[in-house]
Amino acid sequence: MDFNLPQELEILRKMVRDFVNDRLQPISEKVEEEDEIPPEIIREMAELGFFGLPFPEEYGGGGMGELGMAVLLEELGATSAAFSNVLAPHVELAGMSILFGGTEEQKKKYLPPMCAGEKIACFALTEPNAGSDAANLATRAERRGDRYIINGSKIWITNGNIADIIIVYALTDPALRARGGITAFIVERDFPGFKVGKVDRKMGLRGSHTAELIFENMEVPAENVLGEVGMGFITAMKALDMGRIGLAAGAVGATQKLLEMSIQWANTRVQFGRPIAENQAIQWMLVDMAIGAHAGRLMTYHAAWKADQGLRVSREAAMVKTFCSELANRAADLAVQIHGGIGYMKEYPLERAYRDARILKIYEGTNEIQRLVIARDLLKAGK
Repeated sequence: MDFNLPQELEILRKMVRDFVNDRLQPISEKVEEEDEIPPEIIREMAELGFFGLPFPEEYGGGGMGELGMAVLLEELGATSAAFSNVLAPHVELAGMSILFGGTEEQKKKYLPPMCAGEKIACFALTEPNAGSDAANLATRAERRGDRYIINGSKIWITNGNIADIIIVYALTDPALRARGGITAFIVERDFPGFKVGKVDRKMGLRGSHTAELIFENMEVPAENVLGEVGMGFITAMKALDMGRIGLAAGAVGATQKLLEMSIQWANTRVQFGRPIAENQAIQWMLVDMAIGAHAGRLMTYHAAWKADQGLRVSREAAMVKTFCSELANRAADLAVQIHGGIGYMKEYPLERAYRDARILKIYEGTNEIQRLVIARDLLKAGK
């Protein structure tokens, strides 16, 4: 067993870390206040290859696989969640849907501009009555000649208001649903009948937008069926596995950053004539954060490595999503406690980190659903 990352991924880590420190951290508060990522930052991320990092080079990607994506998202986890939250759904959910489910023609048409960051994509699965019960879709797609007509709506879709390419999941056979009745479609923003509804106001993740998407007799060419008719649910679940691994990586990065900030504060904050780092209560908080970050990192890297081997990772993806999202929430709480009153102030980044962490236990499948996924797999496999 070799626990060393390949040299190219260590080079990637340094490059991303420098970019975070030099470009992203200095504007993180501006992004928070204005609820917008400057367009030039998106362009720089694209020029650095972030938007195509895991995809094969033949489609314009960086060829660094899911492990490379985990390294990238871990480093981005050290700054405002807005940056990774624009990137991850584009890559891990929308892009992977095309990679896993698309025809060769679809991959060659859509992945290159997505990898170059020329077109931003989103993943449209969630509906008012289809959240944890992802198969309970109401959006319908009916074939009419050489096209499909889609009617329905999606909610809380990350990048929905800016996306050029939308991966839409719709019912084509209500009787079958997840067992052959859900089909994925590649929708372009200018297709007739598509419009963006309201943009959401959220507790955190300012700078990363979610929106309602509305389809009113939207016309989609039959050639834009993503893969096979009726197989969309399988594609969605495969993409969500990658999304959960990516989420875990970002949560590990956030935890590591919170730990480093807390160590620095504990060493410099003096109470009763000595640094608070000398108090065992503070030491144990730091230790718990460090143990969690170490365990989460190893778990996440293993899941990413396994995905790169082409192996099934549904159980591992659910495990790392659950463990690391809860880890980041505990770390945010401990970091605020260590910092005391200043950690509760808006002008200090811990307050933002605390709010941003909360969604981790909800999106990409709630942790309650992840525990069901793990339990079913355990009982089925018997180990």
